[in-house]
Amino acid sequence: MSKPSNPVQLAVIGAAHGIKGELRVKTFTGDPMALGDYGPLYDGAGRAFEVAAIRPAKEVVVVRFKGIADRTEAEALAGTELFVDRSVLPDDVEDDEFYHADLIGLAVHDETGADIGKVTAVHNFGGGDILELTLGGRRGVLIPFTRAAVPEIDIAARKVGIDSRAAGLLDDPEDEARPDDEDDSPPPRGPGGRR
Repeated sequence: MSKPSNPVQLAVIGAAHGIKGELRVKTFTGDPMALGDYGPLYDGAGRAFEVAAIRPAKEVVVVRFKGIADRTEAEALAGTELFVDRSVLPDDVEDDEFYHADLIGLAVHDETGADIGKVTAVHNFGGGDILELTLGGRRGVLIPFTRAAVPEIDIAARKVGIDSRAAGLLDDPEDEARPDDEDDSPPPRGPGGRR
Protein backbone atom coordinates (compact mmCIF):
# COMPACT_ATOMS: atom_id res chain seq x y z
CA MET A 1 0.00 0.00 0.00
CA SER A 2 1.23 3.50 -0.74
CA LYS A 3 -0.15 6.77 0.55
CA PRO A 4 -3.50 6.15 2.33
CA SER A 5 -6.55 7.19 0.31
CA ASN A 6 -8.48 8.14 3.47
CA PRO A 7 -5.69 9.12 5.90
CA VAL A 8 -6.14 9.40 9.65
CA GLN A 9 -3.23 10.79 11.65
CA LEU A 10 -2.06 8.43 14.40
CA ALA A 11 1.16 10.09 15.52
CA VAL A 12 3.77 12.77 15.04
CA ILE A 13 7.49 12.14 15.30
CA GLY A 14 9.37 14.26 17.82
CA ALA A 15 13.06 14.41 18.63
CA ALA A 16 15.66 11.70 18.18
CA HIS A 17 16.31 9.59 21.29
CA GLY A 18 19.82 8.27 21.72
CA ILE A 19 22.26 7.39 18.95
CA LYS A 20 20.73 4.22 17.49
CA GLY A 21 17.93 5.80 15.45
CA GLU A 22 15.20 5.75 18.08
CA LEU A 23 12.61 8.53 18.10
CA ARG A 24 10.24 10.11 20.59
CA VAL A 25 6.74 9.82 19.13
CA LYS A 26 3.50 11.43 20.31
CA THR A 27 0.58 9.15 19.51
CA PHE A 28 -3.11 9.94 19.13
CA THR A 29 -4.23 6.38 19.82
CA GLY A 30 -6.13 5.21 22.89
CA ASP A 31 -3.20 2.94 23.75
CA PRO A 32 0.11 4.53 22.71
CA MET A 33 1.84 1.13 22.81
CA ALA A 34 -0.54 -0.13 20.08
CA LEU A 35 0.95 2.19 17.45
CA GLY A 36 2.50 -0.71 15.55
CA ASP A 37 -0.73 -2.76 15.59
CA TYR A 38 -2.20 -0.81 12.67
CA GLY A 39 0.42 -1.97 10.18
CA PRO A 40 2.76 0.37 8.35
CA LEU A 41 2.43 4.08 9.04
CA TYR A 42 2.78 6.59 6.21
CA ASP A 43 4.00 10.16 6.02
CA GLY A 44 2.27 12.78 3.86
CA ALA A 45 4.33 11.78 0.82
CA GLY A 46 3.45 8.08 1.12
CA ARG A 47 6.75 6.85 2.64
CA ALA A 48 6.08 3.78 4.80
CA PHE A 49 7.36 3.38 8.36
CA GLU A 50 7.21 0.02 10.11
CA VAL A 51 7.53 -0.13 13.90
CA ALA A 52 10.42 -2.44 14.85
CA ALA A 53 10.31 -1.75 18.60
CA ILE A 54 8.33 0.46 20.94
CA ARG A 55 8.55 1.29 24.63
CA PRO A 56 6.83 3.79 26.91
CA ALA A 57 8.45 7.03 27.99
CA LYS A 58 7.15 10.06 29.85
CA GLU A 59 4.22 11.48 27.82
CA VAL A 60 5.39 9.77 24.57
CA VAL A 61 6.62 6.42 23.29
CA VAL A 62 10.13 5.73 22.07
CA VAL A 63 10.01 3.98 18.70
CA ARG A 64 12.59 2.33 16.49
CA PHE A 65 11.44 2.14 12.88
CA LYS A 66 12.84 -0.44 10.47
CA GLY A 67 15.48 1.15 8.25
CA ILE A 68 16.31 4.04 10.61
CA ALA A 69 19.69 3.08 12.04
CA ASP A 70 21.32 6.19 13.46
CA ARG A 71 20.67 9.54 15.09
CA THR A 72 21.25 11.54 11.89
CA GLU A 73 18.52 9.63 10.04
CA ALA A 74 16.23 9.97 13.07
CA GLU A 75 16.79 13.73 13.41
CA ALA A 76 15.71 14.25 9.79
CA LEU A 77 12.26 12.84 10.66
CA ALA A 78 11.42 15.30 13.47
CA GLY A 79 7.96 16.78 12.92
CA THR A 80 6.84 14.07 10.48
CA GLU A 81 3.14 13.27 10.79
CA LEU A 82 2.25 9.58 10.52
CA PHE A 83 -1.01 8.27 9.06
CA VAL A 84 -2.89 5.05 8.39
CA ASP A 85 -5.84 4.48 6.11
CA ARG A 86 -9.20 4.80 7.85
CA SER A 87 -10.07 1.25 6.76
CA VAL A 88 -7.55 -0.27 9.24
CA LEU A 89 -9.13 1.44 12.26
CA PRO A 90 -11.85 -0.25 14.30
CA ASP A 91 -15.39 0.96 13.63
CA ASP A 92 -16.71 -0.05 17.05
CA VAL A 93 -15.65 2.91 19.19
CA GLU A 94 -17.47 3.85 22.39
CA ASP A 95 -20.32 6.36 22.26
CA ASP A 96 -18.14 9.10 23.75
CA GLU A 97 -15.05 8.35 21.62
CA PHE A 98 -14.33 9.99 18.29
CA TYR A 99 -11.56 9.99 15.75
CA HIS A 100 -10.10 13.46 15.40
CA ALA A 101 -10.46 13.12 11.63
CA ASP A 102 -14.23 12.68 12.06
CA LEU A 103 -14.54 15.89 14.08
CA ILE A 104 -12.56 18.13 11.74
CA GLY A 105 -14.88 19.87 9.30
CA LEU A 106 -18.06 19.44 11.34
CA ALA A 107 -20.45 22.39 11.46
CA VAL A 108 -20.74 24.14 14.83
CA HIS A 109 -24.23 25.02 16.10
CA ASP A 110 -25.07 27.15 19.13
CA GLU A 111 -27.88 26.58 21.64
CA THR A 112 -30.48 27.99 19.23
CA GLY A 113 -29.41 25.60 16.45
CA ALA A 114 -27.84 28.37 14.38
CA ASP A 115 -24.82 27.37 12.30
CA ILE A 116 -22.00 29.57 13.66
CA GLY A 117 -18.82 27.99 12.30
CA LYS A 118 -16.86 24.78 11.90
CA VAL A 119 -14.30 22.59 13.65
CA THR A 120 -10.87 23.11 12.08
CA ALA A 121 -8.58 21.07 14.37
CA VAL A 122 -8.33 19.02 17.56
CA HIS A 123 -5.45 19.67 19.95
CA ASN A 124 -4.22 18.29 23.24
CA PHE A 125 -1.59 20.33 25.04
CA GLY A 126 -1.63 18.08 28.10
CA GLY A 127 -4.80 19.26 29.85
CA GLY A 128 -7.39 17.46 27.72
CA ASP A 129 -8.68 17.72 24.18
CA ILE A 130 -9.41 21.15 22.75
CA LEU A 131 -11.42 21.93 19.63
CA GLU A 132 -10.17 24.69 17.36
CA LEU A 133 -13.03 26.46 15.61
CA THR A 134 -13.60 29.07 12.95
CA LEU A 135 -16.52 31.20 14.11
CA GLY A 136 -17.91 33.99 11.97
CA GLY A 137 -14.59 34.61 10.26
CA ARG A 138 -12.60 34.40 13.52
CA ARG A 139 -10.03 31.63 13.15
CA GLY A 140 -8.28 29.83 15.96
CA VAL A 141 -11.07 29.99 18.55
CA LEU A 142 -10.28 27.29 21.14
CA ILE A 143 -12.86 25.59 23.35
CA PRO A 144 -12.59 22.62 25.73
CA PHE A 145 -13.80 19.34 24.27
CA THR A 146 -15.93 18.41 27.29
CA ARG A 147 -19.53 17.25 27.68
CA ALA A 148 -20.43 20.64 29.19
CA ALA A 149 -18.95 22.70 26.34
CA VAL A 150 -19.89 20.30 23.52
CA PRO A 151 -23.05 18.49 24.66
CA GLU A 152 -24.05 17.29 21.18
CA ILE A 153 -21.95 15.44 18.61
CA ASP A 154 -23.65 14.01 15.53
CA ILE A 155 -21.06 12.58 13.15
CA ALA A 156 -23.74 11.33 10.72
CA ALA A 157 -25.31 14.81 10.48
CA ARG A 158 -21.80 16.38 10.33
CA LYS A 159 -22.39 18.79 13.24
CA VAL A 160 -21.60 19.53 16.87
CA GLY A 161 -23.71 21.56 19.25
CA ILE A 162 -21.95 23.79 21.76
CA ASP A 163 -22.96 25.51 24.98
CA SER A 164 -21.50 28.97 24.40
CA ARG A 165 -21.18 29.81 28.09
CA ALA A 166 -19.57 26.48 29.08
CA ALA A 167 -17.25 26.80 26.07
CA GLY A 168 -16.08 30.19 27.33
CA LEU A 169 -17.48 32.10 24.38
CA LEU A 170 -19.76 34.32 26.47
CA ASP A 171 -18.73 36.65 29.26
CA ASP A 172 -19.84 35.78 32.77
CA PRO A 173 -22.71 38.12 33.78
CA GLU A 174 -20.98 38.74 37.13
CA ASP A 175 -17.93 40.04 35.27
CA GLU A 176 -20.12 42.43 33.29
CA ALA A 177 -21.62 43.85 36.51
CA ARG A 178 -18.22 45.17 37.68
CA PRO A 179 -16.74 48.19 35.95
CA ASP A 180 -13.33 47.47 34.44
CA ASP A 181 -11.70 50.37 36.24
CA GLU A 182 -12.79 49.12 39.67
CA ASP A 183 -9.75 47.54 41.25
CA ASP A 184 -10.10 46.15 44.75
CA SER A 185 -6.59 44.68 44.87
CA PRO A 186 -4.21 46.14 47.45
CA PRO A 187 -1.69 48.72 46.24
CA PRO A 188 1.77 47.40 45.40
CA ARG A 189 4.34 47.41 48.20
CA GLY A 190 8.04 47.95 48.09
CA PRO A 191 10.18 50.65 46.51
CA GLY A 192 8.07 52.98 44.42
CA GLY A 193 4.89 51.13 45.33
CA ARG A 194 3.23 53.88 47.38
CA ARG A 195 3.26 57.67 47.16
